Order: sequence, then structure tokens, then C-alpha cells
Amino acid sequence: MSRLFILGSGGPKPGNDRHGESYVLQLGDERLLFDCGPATTHKLLAMGMHPTQIDNLFFTHHHMDHDIDYPCFLLTRWDSGAGKENRLSVWGPKLTEQLTERILDQEVGAYAHDWIARINHPLSLNAHVLRGGDLPRMPPTLDVTDIGPGHVTKGKDWEVTSAPAEHVQPYLDSLAYRIDSDEGSFVFTGDTHPCDTVRDLAKNADVMVMVTVDLQADIDGSPEGDYMSGTIGTGELAQEAGVKKIVLVHNTAWAIPGRMEKGIAEIASVYDGEIVFGSEMMEVPV
Repeated sequence: MSRLFILGSGGPKPGNDRHGESYVLQLGDERLLFDCGPATTHKLLAMGMHPTQIDNLFFTHHHMDHDIDYPCFLLTRWDSGAGKENRLSVWGPKLTEQLTERILDQEVGAYAHDWIARINHPLSLNAHVLRGGDLPRMPPTLDVTDIGPGHVTKGKDWEVTSAPAEHVQPYLDSLAYRIDSDEGSFVFTGDTHPCDTVRDLAKNADVMVMVTVDLQADIDGSPEGDYMSGTIGTGELAQEAGVKKIVLVHNTAWAIPGRMEKGIAEIASVYDGEIVFGSEMMEVPV
């Protein structure tokens, strides 16, 4: 059975109980994590999941509201896994490998001091053994791959492909992801404005998790309107792609009674599928 969890549904500016972006797609007994924004690790636990249950992590891009909890997730997963966890695979656009190195590498990693202490000091070694781990305790290891558009990876009954998402190039590369599975097709756009590559990726998808930053009239004619998606843009893209259900995220600015209803009505005026207003710590029926 597939399940979709919204851990973070906001953006870089916290507000209305929303901050950053991260999502879990559960397919059977496998859980895929998309982005790792503020407090992702805590939110996973609060929703009854553990970092050791995540074996694949996909980054859409490397703005801080999409990756700032990455060090916490990596070290929590390694430390509590006691060496029994599956090997983690991480995928993302350019900078994913560099970011990981700058977190964990023994010479340049900002958190190398943490794991070096934990694999050497008797206190940490004892905790490791009490959790079921074996000695000697090994450093954290994972598989990290910078990727571009195209086939990314596959699991038991699912396959992931990616496409360019137009956002803040040339400063950061951005990707949208599509997961095709026996339990349906799912798209995570990351931050983008409506563009052909994302529209093509989302063709006939069952569910699309789509950035929708504000009411269309409030961003038209501004840089936000040029590089992000508003209500009408989201609705038109989903309608043109034939998406069956859209989940609206990155929506802090209009998560206010009155504005929310107005925005949903705007989307419904150009889109005839199901609309879900994404909220923090929400399970979306799929």
C-alpha cells in the first residue's frame, strides 16, 4: 500500500507552523525521502518513522530549506542504527556529493569530530554495543551520487526518473522527480515555475506534490512569479499534464483563512482534478 507523508510544507521563512520541505513516499515496506529541510529527523520520528527506515534520499536542489537537516539525519541514522541499518543511497543535483563530503569527510567534514569521537571513546562504544552493535565500530558510510535528468534508480516495484526544474539557475541546479510504481505514479516538483520539462515529467501522474507559493495576482510581475509557481500556474500545469491529484506545498504565504479558500478556488477554475492543501505533519490519502 502506498502512503504519502508531508513532513515540511513551507519554505525558508517559518510561519503558520510551516518550515522547509520534506516528504516521505512509502511503497510497500520501502520509504523514499524527498528533501531534508528543517527538523526533518524530528518530524519523521513524530510521524512514527525512524531514519533507519529510509534507505533512499532524493534532493531536488540545495537551498537550505530543502537540505539543512541533512547532517542531523545522516548522523542520527548512523548512530542509532548500530551498524545494522541498510546502506543509505543519496541522489541529487550537483553539490550533493560535495555537501556530503563537507559533513562527514574525516579531513574536511564539519561533523567528522562527532563520529570520530563515537567510534573511539568507551562511552560511545558501550552505547553502540548496548544497541546491538559490534566492535570495532565503523565510521558512517553511504552511497552519494550527483545526477542530472533521466533514469535515477529503481527498487522492488518502483523506478525514479528526474527532469530539470527551472528555479535559480545558474546558481543551483534543480530537479523534479517522478516515481512510477505498481501502486501509482507520483511527482515531486521541488521549487520551480511551470515549465515544459516538469509538465512532461508529470504526464498522467496520479499525484503531484507541487510548489505553490501564493495567489497568482500577488506574484505576477515579480521575480517570485518568474521563478516560482502561483495558484493559476499550478492549476494550469496540472490540467495540461493530466495529473489526477495535486498536493500544494511551499504555501506559507497563503496558509491563512480566506486566502486559502480563494487560492483553492483559483486552482479549481483551471483544474478539474483533486486538490489537497498540504500541511505540516500530514498524511495525504493516496
